[in-house]
Amino acid sequence: MPTKLGSPRQGCNGRTRRQTLQAGLLGGLGGLPGLGLTQLLSAEGDGQIRDAKAKNVIFIFLLGGAATQDMYDLKPGAPAEIRGEFQPIATTVPGLQVCEHLPRLARMADQFAFIRSVTHAAGCHNCLPCYTGYDLMPPDQHPRPTDAPSIGSVLQYLQGSPAGAPQYVYMPNWLGWGQSFRRAGPYGGFLGRRFDALTTECSPYYDRESFAPSPGNPQIVRGMPQLPSTALEDGMTIDRLNSRRTLLARIDDERRRLDVAAVAGLASYDRQQQQAFDLLTSSRLRRAFDLSQETPQMVQRYGNTLFGNSTLIARRLIEAGVRFVNVTWDLFWGPVNVDYDAWDTHTNNFRILKNNKLPGFDQTMEALMTDLSERGLLSETLIVVTSEMGRTPKINANAGRDHWTNCYGSLLAGAGIRGGTVYGASDAQAAWVADNPVRPADLLATVYRSLGIDPATRVPDHTGRPVEIAQGGHEIRDVMV
Repeated sequence: MPTKLGSPRQGCNGRTRRQTLQAGLLGGLGGLPGLGLTQLLSAEGDGQIRDAKAKNVIFIFLLGGAATQDMYDLKPGAPAEIRGEFQPIATTVPGLQVCEHLPRLARMADQFAFIRSVTHAAGCHNCLPCYTGYDLMPPDQHPRPTDAPSIGSVLQYLQGSPAGAPQYVYMPNWLGWGQSFRRAGPYGGFLGRRFDALTTECSPYYDRESFAPSPGNPQIVRGMPQLPSTALEDGMTIDRLNSRRTLLARIDDERRRLDVAAVAGLASYDRQQQQAFDLLTSSRLRRAFDLSQETPQMVQRYGNTLFGNSTLIARRLIEAGVRFVNVTWDLFWGPVNVDYDAWDTHTNNFRILKNNKLPGFDQTMEALMTDLSERGLLSETLIVVTSEMGRTPKINANAGRDHWTNCYGSLLAGAGIRGGTVYGASDAQAAWVADNPVRPADLLATVYRSLGIDPATRVPDHTGRPVEIAQGGHEIRDVMV
């Protein structure tokens, strides 16, 4: 059973900007080579929404494996080599403590459900479980067309995408770009590439007056996620773009005449095509990425970092009608060297968390929660914070913590979540689950149920076999309203 505490109040190597507009179409979006925007934005199927608590989801992914025992599952009574350097502090929920370097989270604790017993045996840095619920060991960590689909992709498949507003946006870059290593997880999988997210690009950097980043000494990552290839080529006007659209429509009309059997497929293609043009001409989605529309104070409120800017844009995307937005705190030591470690703190775990990770996370999360609340969006937006794994209970010789999938934590807040709850428990050393184990699939099931979608809903895999969208996971009813 959960522990109910205090008030029940709820309170990115791959292709980059190498292709611009070609014959009125966009190419190379969505993270996978050869995938055009028109294919990217398709959606089909009729999903049923029943008793939805949440209309939208902001999914915050801390890549590398956040040390949640140094965040919100501290073990102050454990030996020094286990408990680490941080002290617990009280929160707004009586009996609940968090790390001293998360004072803002402490003030918002009554809005969060703290999950302390997430576990899987699918391998370190494997991102498939947290995005798809599939938690068997894969042959490697690259995406395959036979993978289970991600939550956002399933949502697009079941619900479709209205013109000009894809249901699923992924920021700030494709997963693993910062390591030049494409990681499996946030894709359409066996549902098809057309259900991949609209994936942004970014050019991360750090303040040059600071010391050069190195392993164990990261810098604050600056930058802005951007829609790729949405600028018109030099000399391309909206009238010329529309002329190309008219020509393309004529070609398609001829294809219909010659191949009547393809009418249904072409109708779907038309929808994808329309969305591609809408991104160029309607401006609604593009405006969401323009933070000059926000006050400088609001940008600073979120931290004016890559993570902060991405999270602020996530709120703007929700307002623009996007239903599932992913914000990843990525590693950057491949194409650029800014933040070698991210949350993969093998070295200097406590210094990195204290000086770099926790302050930025704390500030941005407070800004997001407050901003959503002030705009009346928190009651309809589910917030998920998770990692692909956790960190070892014992501190290593480099003052770091290594990979550990056996027990770690996640956070839920917003629509459909009972704030001020703790579900599950780790043992005295935060090593193993002591009570109420939670599979990543259970977290996904909770998201689906909050959206009014039955987690047992089945979709056809690449062989036509029906597969449950939550991979057998069950929603965590005890943290839901």
